[in-house]
Amino acid sequence: MLQIEAEAILALIPKLDAQFDRAIEVIRDCRGRVVLTGMGKSGSVAQKIASTMAGTGTPAFFLHPAEGGHGDLGMLVRGDVVIAVSNSGETDELVGLLPAIKRLGLTLIALVGDTASTIARQSDVVIDVGVAKEACPLALAPTASTTAALAMGDALAVVLLEQRGFTEADFALLHPAGSLGRRLLWQVRDLMHIGEQLPIIGQDTLMSDALAEISRKRLGMTAVVDGAGILTGIITDGDLRRTLQKGIDLLQRPVRDCMTPHPRTIDKDALAAGALEVMERHAVTSLLIVDPEGRPEGVIHLHDLLRAGVV
Repeated sequence: MLQIEAEAILALIPKLDAQFDRAIEVIRDCRGRVVLTGMGKSGSVAQKIASTMAGTGTPAFFLHPAEGGHGDLGMLVRGDVVIAVSNSGETDELVGLLPAIKRLGLTLIALVGDTASTIARQSDVVIDVGVAKEACPLALAPTASTTAALAMGDALAVVLLEQRGFTEADFALLHPAGSLGRRLLWQVRDLMHIGEQLPIIGQDTLMSDALAEISRKRLGMTAVVDGAGILTGIITDGDLRRTLQKGIDLLQRPVRDCMTPHPRTIDKDALAAGALEVMERHAVTSLLIVDPEGRPEGVIHLHDLLRAGVV
């Protein structure tokens, strides 16, 4: 079964012809919305194509053809482009919409399995999504045909995405909910610890006091600054373990002797996903944020990214 469906998709490649290019041109230059319509299983495919297009920068929605015949045709306005999905190309409910589509002067694109069908003949652009056979052993349930139509719809959406120069930032604006939106929308400034939450000590402070600051702020680290408040290093739980393993009595030593100098920093306007990439690349769990003069003004921890759903 899966082999049949895979072959149906591969068979679409030679069909990415001038009609496909024309469909891209028409949709890209559309001054209205892209309206997907289809009945039954083809309707489910049309709904998914509409959703994918809308989520990737092409304004689109689904019109149920049966409801269209009972008033929902009022959703259509001049300037829209209609994409009709029908394997047979003879679906009664879709054929019944053709006069209204023509009267409004809308461009009609057909995704059909029969290029000689009524819907194909009445369309301005015809994309062949026909398949050699269905995966259903009875050759009755739409299987390979719906897979092929869905794949062709995805191809249209992705090419349009590329031609519009649609970016991750654009995607984030359309997907503010869920993990994808969180990964793309959160900035470091939204998650970082500031003010009293920021662990910070002077480089001449004794390690006993540094331990107290680390324990008090509960971030497993503390920033280290010089007399002018400029960042000079960081003390982490890992630094403490490594120093103790050397048999050094560190409690009465100054922080400057135990800190890691030149710690990793990140701009507060950077995306939280970018902070995660830096942490993973350098095997660290905290990044400090400094102002233009080099003074610490915040810190972001891996746990902050976990809580925000960025990881």
